[in-house]
Amino acid sequence: MTSFKKTQIRSLPKIGQKVTADTLYWRKLNFPVTVKEFGPIDYIDVMPIEPYFIAVSSAAKVQIYNPITHQVHRHFTRFKEAAYGASIRSDGKLVIAGCDEGHVKLFDIGSKSLLRIFKGHKGPVHRCKFTTDNVHVVSFSDDKSVALWDLPSETEIIKFSEHSDYVRAGCVSSISSDLFLSGSFDHTVKLYDARSPTGSTISVDHGSPVESVLMYPSNSIFVSVGGTELRVWDMLAGGRLLARVSQHHKTITCLHLASDGKRLVTGGLDRHAKIYDVQSYQVVHTLDFPSPVLSLGITPDDFTVVAGMANGLISMQHRQTQAEARALNPKQSLKVQKKSQTAYRFRLNADFRSVNRTFNPATDVEVATKTDTNFVSRYDMFLRKFQYSKALDTVLTPYIRKKKPAITVGVMHELIRRNGLKSALAGRDDSSLSSILTFLARNINDPSHANIIIQVVNTLLEIYESSCLTPQSEKLFLQLQEHVNREVEYVKHLMEIEGMLHILLASTTTQARRGSPNGGQGSPVKPMLPSAAAAANATMIYNVG
Repeated sequence: MTSFKKTQIRSLPKIGQKVTADTLYWRKLNFPVTVKEFGPIDYIDVMPIEPYFIAVSSAAKVQIYNPITHQVHRHFTRFKEAAYGASIRSDGKLVIAGCDEGHVKLFDIGSKSLLRIFKGHKGPVHRCKFTTDNVHVVSFSDDKSVALWDLPSETEIIKFSEHSDYVRAGCVSSISSDLFLSGSFDHTVKLYDARSPTGSTISVDHGSPVESVLMYPSNSIFVSVGGTELRVWDMLAGGRLLARVSQHHKTITCLHLASDGKRLVTGGLDRHAKIYDVQSYQVVHTLDFPSPVLSLGITPDDFTVVAGMANGLISMQHRQTQAEARALNPKQSLKVQKKSQTAYRFRLNADFRSVNRTFNPATDVEVATKTDTNFVSRYDMFLRKFQYSKALDTVLTPYIRKKKPAITVGVMHELIRRNGLKSALAGRDDSSLSSILTFLARNINDPSHANIIIQVVNTLLEIYESSCLTPQSEKLFLQLQEHVNREVEYVKHLMEIEGMLHILLASTTTQARRGSPNGGQGSPVKPMLPSAAAAANATMIYNVG
């Protein structure tokens, strides 16, 4: 006698985000800690050395936050109006910031004293950076100029005034103290060399106002963002365009490198931060925020991600450690420990039990693992006994029919194959019939289950078409009819769109044939759209109205 075969449940892949190594890596960020400021967060800069203090420019002050305690470590308020673009020096001792007055102010983080004021710009300074030698500063101003300053003497070394609009973006090289990059609202990005006072060495057109620029550590590639586009340029090839990426649907406002330069992060007014692979520039993960993102900061070890938003919120997210993961989910860690333990059972094999001989542990012992257990579900037990009604009732419980409809459809398919669907549906009262009708109405529009459910509906109507239905059952049948009519209307609209596309593609093919050199011998394009079979099947359902 052959063994009983379990019911095959058709499992379809879930529609959703593909889980990759990057997805798992960035999902380990904890729930954000938020701090509210009085104005939009203009700029965030992270100290490149431990303890990775965070400089935040907002309103008329610059604040240094401790990323662990989320408290203000230092604050600087020597500004008459708004402060912009505060940047921390690589040794973590000095911070510099621009302001609406057109000055660049240098502060000592330890003593909070104002050390230098660089005067020379005629407009607000929105970005300023320390060069890699830590003795010069580059400022980018709304007076359309870029200036290089000497820290010890507090004097201007050189100024470039090639832009024709506000300069709101800038960065410096991490290798050379003479190279720096500027981005302007005139749509251009310019590379300057302090050793060449004649002007910019490279100039490229981004195509929209430039919000932020970034230079890779290798100094061979730079990136610009503005509008909804991210553009990658080859510096060694004179500014050749390498890639254009448009993943945001609103203006991109900020750029940052992560994961030791292997990932590029952009933030935008669409309240998203997109993380790209720098090899392919494909989005590997997306972070969501409650407000438009104006600035981003990421610590070198990726442990803390900071976002500044338009409503004044500062979001700080820390990476989850293994100890925190165990504390948050002790059941899961307990399961892992149990799985790691050896769980074998030993028994004597059949040959030794049937023959009276000396026991040999090497040959007479069998190892039975947990996989030897043959679990049979309840609906399979009833199917094995040909109790079709009970098998169907088992998979119509609220949990299964709502959370795992594939199991219910799989049992219905098995009943159709066994010719036992009629006996399973017949002779039901209002309570059991309502469970079936509710499930059918809920899932009849699902294309993955439509073929089987339509057969079940037709069988159900065949059984109960001559019966006297109660008001409750009649109401459920009418709801089912409404779902079917709605699906038929959808299919009709699809057929209309298919006809329109046929006309458009036919005219395009005709024009292409007239203009082709071979006299129009190319093969016509045949679009493939969903067929109207669903409408034909749906109209078979009995109209109880």
